Amino acid sequence: MKWTATWIALAILLASCAGTGGATDCATWRPILVHDDDTLTADTARAILAHNRTGRRLCGW
Repeated sequence: MKWTATWIALAILLASCAGTGGATDCATWRPILVHDDDTLTADTARAILAHNRTGRRLCGW
């Protein structure tokens, strides 16, 4: 169950950046920013980290 959020985030990212337009498909996707006031579970933090790392790798954030 703890990997469910990570896999969902990765699936969304891969689908968005895998289009025929290349990096321009990533224009609507942005890194998820966490503020000091946010309360995160460990699973949510891992999913955000996976999202941001994948975006950096695929979309050049």
